[in-house]
Amino acid sequence: MLFVMDPIGSINIKKDTTFAFMLEAQRRGWGVSWCTAGELGADARGGWAVCSKVRVERVVGEHYSERERAKRPLSDFRVVWMRTDPPFTMDYYYATLLLDLVDPSRTLVLNRPAGLRAANEKAFILQFPSAMPPSIVTRSRAEIREFLASVGGVGVIKPLDRMGGSGIFVLRDGDPNLASILETSTANERELVMVQQYLPKASEGDKRVLLLDGEPLGAILRVPQGSDFRGNMAVGGQAVAVDVTDRDREIIAVVRDRLRAAGLYFVGLDVIGGYLTELNVTSPTGVQEINRLHGLAIEQRVFDWVDARVAS
Repeated sequence: MLFVMDPIGSINIKKDTTFAFMLEAQRRGWGVSWCTAGELGADARGGWAVCSKVRVERVVGEHYSERERAKRPLSDFRVVWMRTDPPFTMDYYYATLLLDLVDPSRTLVLNRPAGLRAANEKAFILQFPSAMPPSIVTRSRAEIREFLASVGGVGVIKPLDRMGGSGIFVLRDGDPNLASILETSTANERELVMVQQYLPKASEGDKRVLLLDGEPLGAILRVPQGSDFRGNMAVGGQAVAVDVTDRDREIIAVVRDRLRAAGLYFVGLDVIGGYLTELNVTSPTGVQEINRLHGLAIEQRVFDWVDARVAS
């Protein structure tokens, strides 16, 4: 099993979902290797990875040991996890093209590379208008102002290619900083952004619902702390136990078939006030937080599915 991921030395083993998956793979007897997206390559014979075999342990500061670093064909692996965090750069795009060279009858790639290219984590929700809040994607400052006026004068602006709450601002009609925020966020109308109606329930938290093959695994509520309106754990949001509700299941029913068809098997839905606000497919997180708060072992359910999929 190969994990394409951010540098293993930099991960937070108390929170990192990829680390939880590596531990479970190792527990089940899988050989575990890792590399960065920049260590993928290909030639006429197919794709390869310059990767290291690794052993992981839940010991802070000494959580991994490497051996046998080598250039190996991707066909050596039964499973490849694409778990590199956003931003979705051209380097990330090229990595998905290299992973496309894997023979799907031999190697399972999670998530499917073509699906990762197709499903921008912000804009993909436009495929599901019944589940999302009022939203637009544009680079026009005039259109953003018109949209704000149509939704009561308050909105949220997001870059399309980042994660963890980076670059997200609340927009308010009459704010003396509004013009500057729009100039900066759109790079003077050179870059597309998403703008959504501000949902008052955001002050209570942003729910993360993890899905496996279209079925819910569990959920947490990420609650903003202090004066920061963002609930993302990367910016200090507090994880709180919460159930998967009937409304969450309605949203899942709306997105399930499209996700399965695209090979987007391990996915995180972000839900605020009963609306789907983002759809995380590149490296969804939250497994360790859900486990701690609900007394679960989600990685075991994930690997039961993976093992069965590989066997079939």
